Amino acid sequence: MDLKEQVTKIAEDNLSDENHFLVDVVISSSKGPKKILVLLDGDQGVTIDDCADLSRAIGNELEEKGLIEEAFRLEVSSPGVDYPLQSIRQYKKNIDRSVKVIPKEGKDVKGILRSADETKIVVDQEVKKGKKTEYKEVEIPMSEINKTIVQISFK
Repeated sequence: MDLKEQVTKIAEDNLSDENHFLVDVVISSSKGPKKILVLLDGDQGVTIDDCADLSRAIGNELEEKGLIEEAFRLEVSSPGVDYPLQSIRQYKKNIDRSVKVIPKEGKDVKGILRSADETKIVVDQEVKKGKKTEYKEVEIPMSEINKTIVQISFK
């Protein structure tokens, strides 16, 4: 089992409750100490305390088991607004929010995420007709999605 798999298992074993889930584990070592980034999300969001608790648990277990011999930096945070949705659970959490879907081929689709399952998502795509904005329901297979980003509105 490689380090990413080990950190993922440790993190999953130390989640504080079933509302929390891992989005990603990224390990990099370009310059200086190895950096381990654990992205945590939750059905009702995550707090700084949730991140700190998980960070302590992962750090303690990594040291106890001696999985990393050299110096390392461990960071646990929630994914930023620019981080693409990774799991079906994240899609479901963001239903009724504005999204930008970037397909593997074709034009981007912007609109309101209406539903999501393991095979597809449904988006009410904005269609401008003169001064009017209408919505057209678009079904997008998961296999055709390159990435989906939640759009933040400052209106």
